[in-house]
Amino acid sequence: MDRNDQVTSALEEARAAARAVGIDVDTGPLQVDDDRPKVSYAFELEGLTAAPDVADIEMALEEIPGVRARVVFPKSTVWITAPDTVDPDDLAAVIACFDVRATLTDSSLRRRIMRPDLVERPRPTVRASRLPWKYRRHLEDEERNLERARRSGFLLEQEDRERLEAAQPRDLLFTARDLLTPTRFIVSLILAVPVLLMSYLETLQFDGWQWLSLGLALPVVTWGAWPFHRAMVGGARRGLTALDAASSVAVIAATIWSIVMLLFTAAGDLGWHSTPHWFAFQQQRIVDGELFLDVACGMTVLLLAGRLLTMRTRVSLLEEMDARRPGPQHMVHVAPKTRVPGTPARGQAEEERIPLQEVNVGDDIVVLPGEVIPVDGTVVGGSCTISRGLINTGGGDREQVKVNSYVHAGSRNLDGRIKVRVVHTGHRTRIAAIHRWVEEANIKQQHSTLLSTRTAAMLIPAALSLAALDFLLWVLIAGNFNAAFATSLAVLASVAPVALALSPALAIRHGIEAAARNGILIRDGATIRRTEMIDTVIFNRVGTLAENSMTVESVTAARGENPELILRVAGALALESDHLVSRALVKAAREARDTGAGGDDVPHWIEVAHAESDGEGTFRGLVELPVTAPDGTVTMTQVEASVWRPRTMSDLHGRLAAAVVSGGTPIVVRWKGRDRGVISLHDTVKDDAQEAIEQLEQEGIETIMLSRDTYPVARRYADRIGVSQVLAGIAPAKKPHTVRAVHTQGATVGMVGDVSVLSSLRVADVGILVGDGSTSDEVDQITHSGHPDVDIIVLRQDVSAIPELIAQSRRVCRIIDQNILFSWVYNGVALVASVAGVLHPMAATFLMLGSSLLIEARSNSARTFRRAA
Repeated sequence: MDRNDQVTSALEEARAAARAVGIDVDTGPLQVDDDRPKVSYAFELEGLTAAPDVADIEMALEEIPGVRARVVFPKSTVWITAPDTVDPDDLAAVIACFDVRATLTDSSLRRRIMRPDLVERPRPTVRASRLPWKYRRHLEDEERNLERARRSGFLLEQEDRERLEAAQPRDLLFTARDLLTPTRFIVSLILAVPVLLMSYLETLQFDGWQWLSLGLALPVVTWGAWPFHRAMVGGARRGLTALDAASSVAVIAATIWSIVMLLFTAAGDLGWHSTPHWFAFQQQRIVDGELFLDVACGMTVLLLAGRLLTMRTRVSLLEEMDARRPGPQHMVHVAPKTRVPGTPARGQAEEERIPLQEVNVGDDIVVLPGEVIPVDGTVVGGSCTISRGLINTGGGDREQVKVNSYVHAGSRNLDGRIKVRVVHTGHRTRIAAIHRWVEEANIKQQHSTLLSTRTAAMLIPAALSLAALDFLLWVLIAGNFNAAFATSLAVLASVAPVALALSPALAIRHGIEAAARNGILIRDGATIRRTEMIDTVIFNRVGTLAENSMTVESVTAARGENPELILRVAGALALESDHLVSRALVKAAREARDTGAGGDDVPHWIEVAHAESDGEGTFRGLVELPVTAPDGTVTMTQVEASVWRPRTMSDLHGRLAAAVVSGGTPIVVRWKGRDRGVISLHDTVKDDAQEAIEQLEQEGIETIMLSRDTYPVARRYADRIGVSQVLAGIAPAKKPHTVRAVHTQGATVGMVGDVSVLSSLRVADVGILVGDGSTSDEVDQITHSGHPDVDIIVLRQDVSAIPELIAQSRRVCRIIDQNILFSWVYNGVALVASVAGVLHPMAATFLMLGSSLLIEARSNSARTFRRAA
């Protein structure tokens, strides 16, 4: 057998083996565009129970141009090669037609994610006649479902959907904003001015002027006032009352009344003239005719003008954050230090420009002058001046940053070139977390807005009923239908429910956004109301009143004990804790070890076994210490040791008892059942703590300091800053009970603390978490905004943020209360004046518009956040 025969025989054997395992080698390759890149996928199949389905699945998949599929039945796997234009979801949908679930394997999913050229491409079209009947039925069902969703409004464009979602909960009873256009207002104004001039100036009333007025007024009261008519009909259809329903009824009634007068009274005569009357008792008899086209046109124009003024462009904090935050496709400069894909060869290192969505934690990005920093991270090269951006956490708008400085996404590089090592990116950045927090606060506020809107809408049925009753009484008492109708129009025109509905929501939204711009995140409007009622503020001393660093002040040793050994044991036991006290002990112990303090009598390294801590703040463990035997030999022996904090002087004796109350924060070190020494720690009071406490006391708010220290130490610390009361010797596990005890005495408690006292924040009336938001834990706390532990997060380290927060809450609540009081007083006075006949319908419209604008202006004043000088 020659060589060719051997090759042919081998090929035949291979084909036979392939057929034996179910692979069809007789099918020729599909005619496709071979220039298109191919992608391989592997799917794991669930529900593949019948071997005969294998051929049907393969045939269905290969109906898609360019697709080759092979199903391995024993392993429940399908291998597919397809052009890069084919979406894996389409392949999975074809397989799903056979009641088999297909899932991409991890390796296929990773390869797909790492493809740098992955873009959305149009799906290839396939003739329906070539598809299996199951798949054709699946496509028909899917098309019917899509059409049903499209008719229901679920497939709107993204911008339309976002606008509707934002508007529906808030504007359910309001006039549609899309219909309130400047064009509608300008056209209505042009047509209404001649009507108003002819109605109020007798010198302009020529023969037939009233019919010209009707022709000019009809477009105004129909097309111009259409947004208000539409809102009234829509509200009635949903069983609700539109807030502009009274105005719509007044415009329609005035127009119909005028048309009836023109058709059936002397008002329709060509030589008829009208004298304006400002009081109801001056109105003419009905047989003489009286027109109210001026009221219909004037009310429409004024309503359009007022709504356009309230709708004027306001850039919210969320919109500003969206504009400042770079999108996923924003190109950034990545230094070649840590990039694996596309890293240049050694000696040819260059910066790589990639989309922000491909940046990973640990990458080094380069930010040039004028660019916005797209990530949270640490500066590892260069220096510059940055603009802090939208969230001012103190220290002015500008900050000088250098190596080891921490920067946040949204800040702008004003000068210089810096290299930033990525710590958080995308949704994990601080600006993204704050965006979610404010967005959720707005969503929660929409529910209370809807409630206030419905409450204000109760004015409309009351006004309609009052207008009807007023008409009947004037007819029965005065017998003048024109006067009765004029007073009824004034009643409808004077009602201002929109201002009453908008006031709380607008003030709260502006108050929350103003606080967020100044580094204070408030959960919702209910939190503002509770904060306004705070009469007692409890500060956890560590993390709020003191700086976030402590130092060892002194070490007092018992007789015969080595102070350096005491310090080393304390540092070893506290090594695993991240508390400020622990960090201070560890730092002092390491510095002492590095300087060789204590000589050879102190071990260079102390091993700790079975280390543990409890809710009392005590650290325990087994440590190896040198023990001197009676014969003078020194051996390393494992002994039980602990570090604990005393509550009173009675916990210790002698010189150690004096040391507990004479210095700073006392830490007692014990081993082998004896107290060996006391370590005193010092922490610096924050610069503005005394001023902030004084501001709270001046506002009538009682201040309490919560401390683990003994009472003399805590009282001495509190006296330095002016705190009224001290609750000392409180272990961490008992702090929530202490806060609850203060609350049960009738106080409305605001608890201020860091992440170490989250359980105490939960039980207070208002829990205020203090932190700069730069660490991962604090960002997580912000991100999970549904967590019930905190009501407010302060992203600032100054104590002045607390009195500023309470002052802002009180100011917002004061604005809301005064607006509501003014609105009800105005509506009452205006209705009484209208019924009495001393308020002209046009004057009532002016008053309604003026009161609405005044209330809105006062609500907008909540944008101002007053910071301490």
